[in-house]
Amino acid sequence: MGITIHFEGKLKDEEHYNLLIKRVVEYSEFHNWTFFEFQNEFKKLERVKNEEDWDYVGTTKGIQVQPHENSEPLIFEFDKDLYIQEYCKTQFSNIETHIKIIDLLNVIENYFSNLEIFDEGDYCETKNEILLKEHWDNFFTAMDEAIEENNNLQGPFKLENGRIIDLM
Repeated sequence: MGITIHFEGKLKDEEHYNLLIKRVVEYSEFHNWTFFEFQNEFKKLERVKNEEDWDYVGTTKGIQVQPHENSEPLIFEFDKDLYIQEYCKTQFSNIETHIKIIDLLNVIENYFSNLEIFDEGDYCETKNEILLKEHWDNFFTAMDEAIEENNNLQGPFKLENGRIIDLM
């Protein structure tokens, strides 16, 4: 349930990391998105590969962007090998924000030796706003139905780290 953009890949090199940060800053400033750069000496990144845990522990660096107050943060957090595996839930923001995030990923795609994007709204692959709107409507219909079936469910809940839980 939900509309989330998942992405993962490996940057070409350190120069492309710097280009990516510069481009994300420019894009964020243009759209009045807040952002900050960061470095961590020691962090655990929870990852999954082939449906199994594939966590990373070590140094990280990147930039975090807040595209909309009701979206999750868009986090570009790279490990020591410049690999990234991230996601950004957009369904509580708006369609325009979702499209802008996809556009940004398309802008920075050439900095990666490979970048895989999986868009639960199907916009990345189709550029079809009508289909994206259908996914949006279907999400809220499913959420309403879940609440009707169990009136103890509430949501959404935004966690301290910016991640969003749809219903609890």
